[in-house]
Amino acid sequence: MLTPLRAQLLAISRPVTLSLAGLALGINVGAILYGVFMRYVAGGAPIWTDELSRYLIITTVMLAAGAVWVEGGHMRVGLLERLLPTPLARLLNVYQWLLTLAIAVGGAWVSYRYALSVGMFKTSGLGLSRSLPLQALTVGFALLAWHALLYGPAPLKTQEETL
Repeated sequence: MLTPLRAQLLAISRPVTLSLAGLALGINVGAILYGVFMRYVAGGAPIWTDELSRYLIITTVMLAAGAVWVEGGHMRVGLLERLLPTPLARLLNVYQWLLTLAIAVGGAWVSYRYALSVGMFKTSGLGLSRSLPLQALTVGFALLAWHALLYGPAPLKTQEETL
């Protein structure tokens, strides 16, 4: 069960991260449209549009991952949770939560260390340090861990298909 403080933090954190993901997606669409316009109307697209688009789509997904996890929007099969007796279902929920936390914290740590190790290299199109776009992975995994910690080992919401 969510405490009032955790529920309030989730109520603030989720819209902020989803808004940032939406902003990154909007910039991505703009970069793609600019690249298409330049390629087919102006005669040649700069290479940075493809590279920026690739980094922005990764950023969008990583920023939204934690908020989507809390909403139960990630693809998963919840059949086992419904079929198991309540104590076993609760144990499965705790296991899923711990696994999510372990993967998120581990992913944040590994991606942070990797981003630091490639800092001396530059991206080919944007000319930025490679560590800058790779930090989207670190931030995304950290946000997933944050959202999972706030949500706790409670059963995840299920997305029902409506006809």
